Amino acid sequence: MREEELIRLAEEMGFAAAAAVDTGDIVFQPSFRPLCAENVCGKYGVNYACPPDCGTVEEMAERVRRYRRGLVLQTMWDIEDPMDEAATKPAKRRHNRMTREFIKRAGVPGLMVGAGGCDLCPECAIVRGEPCRFPGEMFSCMSAYCIFVKKLCETCGMDYDCGPGVVAFFSMLCFDPEEEA
Repeated sequence: MREEELIRLAEEMGFAAAAAVDTGDIVFQPSFRPLCAENVCGKYGVNYACPPDCGTVEEMAERVRRYRRGLVLQTMWDIEDPMDEAATKPAKRRHNRMTREFIKRAGVPGLMVGAGGCDLCPECAIVRGEPCRFPGEMFSCMSAYCIFVKKLCETCGMDYDCGPGVVAFFSMLCFDPEEEA
């Protein structure tokens, strides 16, 4: 599926915006990693897809750069306070479900980067010392990758700050475009 078709599919599925970017243009900011250790989301050390278990910033950047292109997906939500976890968590969960459904419909192999840490299981298997139940579907979030989302939005021509009472979430499918015939 060509990039234009992917963007059209994303828009048909209800994403507010979708745009393609070269993965070489994505800015990774290692200084963001300590923010994960603050554990605001509650997944630090208890989710395979999150720090410290997901890999170093360098390893995460390498995962993204194994692919030439990224399709950035945006949703917007009416949420008064972006720090209100009771409001943001369900929106992130819905965004990630939409992203997984998009990837399934698109049929394009690649790497999913989520809006929040992997939420495929009610409790990650890491808590019990067991292997991941869905290693092929597990995804890490933009924060775990230390992607500078504001700069990513600038590169893609998307709004990062959508105004008062609106919160935007972002995910990405990293892929290799079809070869031109």
